[in-house]
Amino acid sequence: MRPDHDAAPHLPADDAATLASIPDCEQIDLLLPDMNGLLRGKRITRDALDKVYRDGVCLPMSLIATDITGNTVEETGLGYDIGDEDRICRPVPGSLRPVPWSPRPAAQLLLSMEDAQGGMFEANPREVLKRVLERYAARGLKPVVAVELEFYLFDQRMDDAGRPRTSINPATGQRNTSTQVYYMEDLNDYRGFTDAVAAACRAQHIPADTAVAEYAPGQFEINLKHRDDALLACDDAIYLKRAIKAAAQQQGLMASFMAKPFAQQAGSGMHIHASVLDADGRNIFASPQSAPADALKHAIGGLQRSDQDCLLLFAPHANSYRRFVLNAFVPLNDVWGYNNRTVAIRIPHSDEANTRIEHRIAGADANIYLVTAAVLAGMLHGIEQGFDPGPPITGNAYDQTEIRTPFWREAIAAFMGSEFIREQFGTSFQHIYGQQKLKEMHSFYTEVTDLEYAWYLRSV
Repeated sequence: MRPDHDAAPHLPADDAATLASIPDCEQIDLLLPDMNGLLRGKRITRDALDKVYRDGVCLPMSLIATDITGNTVEETGLGYDIGDEDRICRPVPGSLRPVPWSPRPAAQLLLSMEDAQGGMFEANPREVLKRVLERYAARGLKPVVAVELEFYLFDQRMDDAGRPRTSINPATGQRNTSTQVYYMEDLNDYRGFTDAVAAACRAQHIPADTAVAEYAPGQFEINLKHRDDALLACDDAIYLKRAIKAAAQQQGLMASFMAKPFAQQAGSGMHIHASVLDADGRNIFASPQSAPADALKHAIGGLQRSDQDCLLLFAPHANSYRRFVLNAFVPLNDVWGYNNRTVAIRIPHSDEANTRIEHRIAGADANIYLVTAAVLAGMLHGIEQGFDPGPPITGNAYDQTEIRTPFWREAIAAFMGSEFIREQFGTSFQHIYGQQKLKEMHSFYTEVTDLEYAWYLRSV
């Protein structure tokens, strides 16, 4: 007997409507974002979907904290110590979306992992953000969030040394070598790619509204519209990254969100725009530049006091720290200012009603849920404690502040010893994420680099 494809009583109404809009849907990708922001999971047939909504799906608990190479980090306690146990993963209601680039009709669905008692696993990155939002809600507040993502388009073929090469311009047939920031011809030349991303966003209801050519050959930025649901804003960004990578592959390109792929070119950042609404829907940051609102100043003060503890969330990988170089519009300080790209915490130009914070520290390689959780937790901590951020910086902040060039090892130590991290995100998350990064660092430093051979092999 042929299965009834319309019988899906356990699907929420929104997801059922999405599924109905994908004629002859054959498969669904079940996606669990891990602590590095990589998407892990399973691919199922359409007939198995209702069972997933009803019963969940089993995945190893260790998947949440696999390292960047995909290996289990035993130091987290989620591997052999517990027999590499499975945990039930449940669909995130409302997250079912089409996969428009698939050669066959397909959908994708986000998952969230449970713990052994049937509650939500507190170290799950999406759950970390959810708990921060619950603290806002308890105070009658609601964050409004938008995400900006920078990335490179590379040639799919590496050079002879296995290093990335800038892409060949589709219009000129020449390899990109020049930097033309905000140059419209670059957008025109890559119209095939940007049109494919735009079509994927429309199909998935991702509110992307701006694309620009950035400050390096083949570097671009795509911005998402603000949402008063921070979880949904981050879900959008997760799906956007997947769409960008898929569209690039279809165009014979490779998209990468690596923080610093070229030593002499700009790095790729992730900027979080955030404001806060009160119970009446009013922006508590709304104020003129001449008299910034107390809530705005306190939120900035909270970010200043928490950013070092949270740096490992903003810069999670060894390569993340290569982005922090002078005169590259990357924050090397913890100061703030209006309409100023040399500071860590920027208040963009806008009318008073739309006053917001732009947090500029994170790299594009970071986990979107964790970056947003860290930004919002820092803001709320400042609002609750009434911290003073000092006066805003006018002009070049690099010339007026102490320059900080952070290191991975110090960021890991600060994170693992932080009372702020423990209070805001829980001891389980602090332990698991810290051990994951410590293991990655130890593995990274066991490798002997080409530069070491060049410097030392014959000379010492």
